[in-house]
Amino acid sequence: MRDEETRAFEVLFDSRARKELGKLDRPVARRVHSAIMALSQDPRPDGCRQLRGFPDLWRIRVGDHRIVYSIDDGRLIVVALRVAHRRDAYRNL
Repeated sequence: MRDEETRAFEVLFDSRARKELGKLDRPVARRVHSAIMALSQDPRPDGCRQLRGFPDLWRIRVGDHRIVYSIDDGRLIVVALRVAHRRDAYRNL
């Protein structure tokens, strides 16, 4: 078993991500929030992708929405940076 699988990461929300999450419909917001919180156990789940041109940023898909986040392996922290529809998720990173 890998070390990162045995340690829980702390999940933090950037103010922008928190605001974007609050604007979503309740059922979608629940699914997105659940996916973000699951990053505490596995910050690189199946289907995650590292963003090209941004070596410190990752993304996961939840339906038509994207969660853009960073991982600090040294401090065991995941920071959700964006929660947006796929057409808007990568603007103004």
